Amino acid sequence: MPIYEYACQKCGNEFELLVLKDTKVACPSCQGEELERLLSGFAVNSPELSQARVKAARKANAGSKNFKDKQIAEAEHVREHIMEHRDNVRNS
Repeated sequence: MPIYEYACQKCGNEFELLVLKDTKVACPSCQGEELERLLSGFAVNSPELSQARVKAARKANAGSKNFKDKQIAEAEHVREHIMEHRDNVRNS
């Protein structure tokens, strides 16, 4: 299937578009029709490449501040739940 990459000359948006017989080629952001067709690369995939990409994404995510904040919040939530459970057992 012909999937092309374009850059809009009006707003600078870059996007991909599946171009079929009656497809109107226009920018999805501003509807501009002054587009530059970009040179596209081809994609290769294998189980090994997929595993390597997942591993790299997990490593990048684990080092992010957002990930660490989520882990801390989750640990605090678990700690609060344990304390509530202990209080409920003691009061029973």
